[in-house]
This record gives sequence, structure tokens and C-alpha cells, in this order.
Amino acid sequence: MFPYLMSYKKYVSLGVLVLQTTSLVLTMRYSRTLQSEGPRYLASSAVVCAEVLKIVACMLLVFRDHSFSVRALNQVLREEIINKPLLTLKLAIPSGIYTLQNNLLYVALSNLDAATYQWPTEVTSVTNQEDLTAGSQLMGLLAVLVACFSSGFAGVYFEKILKESKQSVWVRNIQLGLFGLIFGLGGVFVYDGERVRENGLFQGYNGLTWTVVALQALGGLVIAAVITYADNILKGFATSISIILSTLISYFFWLFTQKVFLHSDMLLFQCLYLSMQMQQKC
Repeated sequence: MFPYLMSYKKYVSLGVLVLQTTSLVLTMRYSRTLQSEGPRYLASSAVVCAEVLKIVACMLLVFRDHSFSVRALNQVLREEIINKPLLTLKLAIPSGIYTLQNNLLYVALSNLDAATYQWPTEVTSVTNQEDLTAGSQLMGLLAVLVACFSSGFAGVYFEKILKESKQSVWVRNIQLGLFGLIFGLGGVFVYDGERVRENGLFQGYNGLTWTVVALQALGGLVIAAVITYADNILKGFATSISIILSTLISYFFWLFTQKVFLHSDMLLFQCLYLSMQMQQKC
């Protein structure tokens, strides 16, 4: 029964990751390109809000795991965060990388369509010089590439900490989120401090913005679950499937006409199939 339950959790978490990643990319792209009155919402503030929401969600999960005892919750948080400073500081590394990656995600999707954004995060794409005539496209691609290379290291590092720890993944996510909140607030005041003073932290927010924030917070929880119940390699497979879904949705619903991405999706699907076959043989 226990192996069946673990297998069930693994595939459910992978399926949720596919849906979450696809929804986040498409929704965020739409929110960053939607024409509306007033200033556009600040990406740095959205990252901070997502971290706060993730911390609150993880604390509620830890609260549930300890029979809804406030005393037990306080004891666990004190023992794991305050009494183990070295372990807590180790999580500052992946947290800083994830915070940078989340901010770069907004930069990329403000300048690229969803399909172009997702492809470099999994594979190396060759782009003609004509495709990069707009500086915004070049900025978007650079943001994706930086996020791509940093994401792999952060994922492996975080997986190592989770697999070596006996503590709940939700406690580790709280530690991760606390550093993410600190780094995120630093980004707000360094890059958007003047705009925050003029129009406030929540300028330009609407229902769509809060949907993006919720999806991004959910992503942190789902990725932690995937790394716990599966591994970073299967996480890559799930993200690859998300690329295929994002490209198809962009093509059929938003008139994305670059058919080269559809052909690339076919190749990616074949690569996924061959990789899964090889994994089964091993």
C-alpha cells in the first residue's frame, strides 16, 4: 500500500506541475501585455506577494501535520529555523537563485511570447539575427538563459537538502520562503523603490495579477512536492510537457504563427519518449 501511495503522490505532483507551469506562463504573459489604464503592476512586488502567500500556506500545512497545535507549530519553527542556523543559512543559496529566477520570469514574459520563453529553459535554440532586431526580445532571451542555467543548480541543491533531511518539506519551504522574502523586498527597494513611493506597492493590481501571484506561490509548493516524491529529472520531464502544452495553446488560441515551434515540439515529444524508454531499461 505504501509504495502505491508514494507512486500516486509522485504522478499527481508531476501532473499538477505540468498544469501549474503552463497556466503560470500563459497567464503571466497575458497580464504583462494587457493594456490597462494606470501603471502596470510591479514584477518585484508580485514576487514578494508570492513568497508571503507560500510561507502562509506552508505554515498552515505544518500546523495541520501537528494536529492543529499552535504550541507544536511554534516549537517546530523555533527548533528548525532558530536553533539550526547553519542549516537555515544553507537554504539562502537556492532561495536567492529562485528569487532571481522569478524576477527574470517577469522580464522574459514581458518581452517574449509564451512559447519562445519556454523553449530556451529546456533546450538550446538557435535564433537568427533578424529575430533579435528588437532590444526587448534580446533582453527577454537573456533573462531566460540566465534563469535556465541557475535553475538547474538550485533544483539539484534543494533536492540534496530535502533528501538528506528528515524534516517536513513544508518546514524547508518556510525557510526557503523567508530568505526569498528578504531578497524580494531588497529587489523592490533597489529597483522599484521610487515607483513604490509614488504609487504604492500594489499599484496596477487586479484580479488577474492576484491569479498570477497565486499560481507562482503554488509553483513553489508543487516543485517541493515533486522533488520530495519524485526527483529533479522527472521535474524536467514535466516542464518539457508543459512546453508542448504552452506552444499548442499559444498557436491555436493566440494565433502564434511560428510553426517552427510546432515542429520542435514534435522533436521534444520524441526525445521525451526515448528518454522514458531508456529510464525503464535502466
